[in-house]
Amino acid sequence: MARPFVIAYHLIWTAYGWWLPNDPRGSTSRGVADGRIAQLGPHHCGRRAQLPPLEALDAFYREADGVLKFERLSLRPQAARCVAEAIGITVRAKRYTCYACAILPDHVHLVIRKHRDKAEDMIEALQSVSRLRLTSAGLRPAGHPVWARGGWKGFLDHPDAVRRTIAYIEDNPTKQHLPRQTWPFVVPYDGWPLHPGHDPASPYARRLRGQRPG
Repeated sequence: MARPFVIAYHLIWTAYGWWLPNDPRGSTSRGVADGRIAQLGPHHCGRRAQLPPLEALDAFYREADGVLKFERLSLRPQAARCVAEAIGITVRAKRYTCYACAILPDHVHLVIRKHRDKAEDMIEALQSVSRLRLTSAGLRPAGHPVWARGGWKGFLDHPDAVRRTIAYIEDNPTKQHLPRQTWPFVVPYDGWPLHPGHDPASPYARRLRGQRPG
């Protein structure tokens, strides 16, 4: 199978305990390793076509609160700003190019341009710095995991896909009746690698135009 052609990644991860492997909405997890959590309900791989009512989801997580090792904590405004500061530090230190970011009460969305780091390494770095910063600021107890382990990645293979994902992320806060977010580490998308002044003979440009590199 050919490797996917990637120009950017859509990175997503959740706060600890907010999307369990057997979440009634379905999940990308392959199974449930913790027996206590497994007793909460059946596992479904992938997003369910018919989502459960909010009452059922609330009941699931009320029961989950009794078996989770740590408290489920949401990202209130002060914590969200702290996470944003940590993301900015990491973006600058790693020289990532970030095109979109939304920090919601229970999860984070980012679009980051292709980089020498793999998507999994990006998520690990961003989680590590933000976890340390939240703990150091006293916004999370020492030893609290802060984030669910790992995250999800979407491969974006065309400027149009990047633009659609940016728009989706920018609209995400308003769906939860929160204000739109702007962060200093987010830069406008210039259409890379088909940005103004690009080299039309580059492998990226040829691939995106349906041509094979020479």
